[in-house]
Amino acid sequence: MILSVLAIVISYLLGSISFSVLIAKGIKGIDIRDHGSGNAGATNTLRVLGKGPAICVLLLDALKGVAAVWIGVALNASPEYWVPALCGLAAILGHNWPIYFNFRGGKGIATTIGVLATLCIVPALLAGVFAILSIVFTRYVSLGSLIFVTLTPIVLLIMGYTTPIVVVSIVIWALGVWRHRTNIGRIMNGTESKLGSKGSKGGTGVV
Repeated sequence: MILSVLAIVISYLLGSISFSVLIAKGIKGIDIRDHGSGNAGATNTLRVLGKGPAICVLLLDALKGVAAVWIGVALNASPEYWVPALCGLAAILGHNWPIYFNFRGGKGIATTIGVLATLCIVPALLAGVFAILSIVFTRYVSLGSLIFVTLTPIVLLIMGYTTPIVVVSIVIWALGVWRHRTNIGRIMNGTESKLGSKGSKGGTGVV
């Protein structure tokens, strides 16, 4: 029990490392949250700093999710998969509300990708294909993110995955929808920023 709680706490602290904030501070001496969409994620990093830093942020944020799940695996004393799944969720929560950065983080999609790809690679890949196609055709990164978190638990249920992974994936879906609630409104009224455009404060910044 103690090791399980420790694993979840470590995963939250790991998720709280905001690479977009650190990289923006290191490259330009700025707080990424004061520029572009105001979001601490890869999409806003792309707008403010360019492709190279954005790719680094995307990969590093995803790796947080991968590492968190494996921390859960290493410290899991139960045959159930609750601890790795909860560790992944903790990393996403850390990314969204980082303790090191006044609880102002991103929207957790890159970290979610890392978590779900580690917990359930096939469902995540299937959902990812549709998400990428959506981004290609609409250039709405937020829509692709929402499609990814929505389709993954559906595929998990169809494929009969274990309860811990299904439950946590549904929680991740709810969290993703909540974090993208303003994006959903802008998509519906046609004012959402598209990939490649310059976002304003509060605009598309999904990861």
